[in-house]
Amino acid sequence: MEARELFELIKSRRSVTPGQYTDEPITQEELNLILESANWAPNHKRTEPWRFTVIEGAARERFAQFMEKIYLENTPAEAQSERKRQVIIEKCIKSDKILLIGMKKSLLLPEWEELAATAMAVQNMWLMCTSLGIGSYWSSPSAIHRMQEFTAMEENEVCLGIFYMGKLKGNLLEGSRKPMEPKVKFIKD
Repeated sequence: MEARELFELIKSRRSVTPGQYTDEPITQEELNLILESANWAPNHKRTEPWRFTVIEGAARERFAQFMEKIYLENTPAEAQSERKRQVIIEKCIKSDKILLIGMKKSLLLPEWEELAATAMAVQNMWLMCTSLGIGSYWSSPSAIHRMQEFTAMEENEVCLGIFYMGKLKGNLLEGSRKPMEPKVKFIKD
């Protein structure tokens, strides 16, 4: 891959929500590529802190029920919305694969380094998804603090988010960024 091609791939990465997914399944080969790309993220002292739990098939329905339950428990009755409840359920059902993003604290490094490594693993997955025509996005609802109620987690593991994935319907929107110049400072002498 040429540098310009890589730059264009990076620029085209978007958060794509489940409403933009088709019913076409993500193949096991594609899922393996996505997960292996995460595994090659940089990390200090080779702690490889990222952990992923793949939710697929009928388990998506159980996950939808879990997410709905947490929403109803965490949201005061007067603030609950039927629309929000439906969106929570539909995100799970419309996604072909759902990954829980975990981070295992090594206790060898400052936590921010483990967080950065895990975020880079997710960015690698996001770029691989983009290259495969798979829509994806990282969500961090308050329910992530209760994921151990849905699935077992390793000692010192925390859930940092949920990565929803599905085959992309249509084209990605073009992105925009403010100019880089005001964000960079040079020290020359």
